[in-house]
Amino acid sequence: MAPVRYATLDAGRPYWGLLVVLAGLLGLGFLGFLHLEHEGHWITGMNNQIVWGIPHVFAVFLIVAASGALNVASIASVFGRTDYKPLARLSGLLAAALLIGGLAILVLDLGRPDRLIVAMTYYNFKSIFAWNIFLYTGLLAVIALYLWVQFQPALERHVRAAGILALLWRLVLTTGTGAIFGFLVARQGYDAAIMAPLFIIMSFSYGTAVFLLVLEVTCRAAGRPLGDALPRQIKNLLGVFVSAVLYFVLAYHLTNLYATEHHDFEAFILNFDSLYSKIFWLGQVGLGSLVPLALFYGPKTRNCRSSAMVGAALVILGGMFQLYVIIIGGQAFPLVMFPGMIESSSFFDGVVASYIPSVWEFMLGFTGILISLIALIAGMGALGFLPEDLSDPAEAG
Repeated sequence: MAPVRYATLDAGRPYWGLLVVLAGLLGLGFLGFLHLEHEGHWITGMNNQIVWGIPHVFAVFLIVAASGALNVASIASVFGRTDYKPLARLSGLLAAALLIGGLAILVLDLGRPDRLIVAMTYYNFKSIFAWNIFLYTGLLAVIALYLWVQFQPALERHVRAAGILALLWRLVLTTGTGAIFGFLVARQGYDAAIMAPLFIIMSFSYGTAVFLLVLEVTCRAAGRPLGDALPRQIKNLLGVFVSAVLYFVLAYHLTNLYATEHHDFEAFILNFDSLYSKIFWLGQVGLGSLVPLALFYGPKTRNCRSSAMVGAALVILGGMFQLYVIIIGGQAFPLVMFPGMIESSSFFDGVVASYIPSVWEFMLGFTGILISLIALIAGMGALGFLPEDLSDPAEAG
């Protein structure tokens, strides 16, 4: 394979103008955070029943997508696909940027960021949250190591070892994120071992969709040649991941339908009566899965790059819907305090919890996205993450 030439983004007026706009929007998000920190969580839609709201949907999406954004790096470095090798650096940078944005939301959502010191100095290793502190920060260190050996020609022989470490670490990380929900046996919508593999395949889908969009938009904006072969391969891979997510969702619900204790929750999600059921069928399954698959493989759209970008954007939107149903829908369904028994109290027994997200929560969520975008653009402006030419081999020759 011919040596790949990398170049930084042109640090001209459009580049700095975009960073200034993003920084201004980030400043507005920071003001929203300060207001939230000063007033407290009562100004959000979260309450004693819904303790994880829209900010957590954004945060989990970014963290899960960060793991999946390393797909291209793993394919190149671990599985030896040389055609993906030019994109390995961009894959690592995107993963780090997404992870930083997701973790920033979680830190800001603490209300008082100094509480992070408690989380980092006192550990309850029976809690998956304690393990995730090591998993999240550890992935950043592993990505840094992977990118370091990528940028050092003398260390090229170690690229595969670093890639294997990154692959294993991100699989463990996503398993831990899924285990957060799978271990919560008190919640009818969470208590399932399949949550861990479901989150792994969700990460593959979300991360690949984000990577495809970033690759297309960046190459067009920077004027870098991009052939049809690589985007088509990534698009086809994304279609496989979207189909796999649908399979695991089907397996999850069929398993729950087999267990009598989960019948009420399944009716809550599947019978189209609740808001969460409508989001599941129309947003997650329809708009976020079936429509993208039709765009990826339809006879009139399968070779259209614009259709692939629309499909990738819908996969991202569907992923947000899916996490909304999992995180918030799982909390909204009333707790079964004593299975098989009837209990009575004044604390919302058998009542579906109400949740209306506030603008402050959306500001916090979009702040994480802005942090990811700024980190991504600044990284490509500082170092050579994007190849100068990604034309198809025949075109380049």
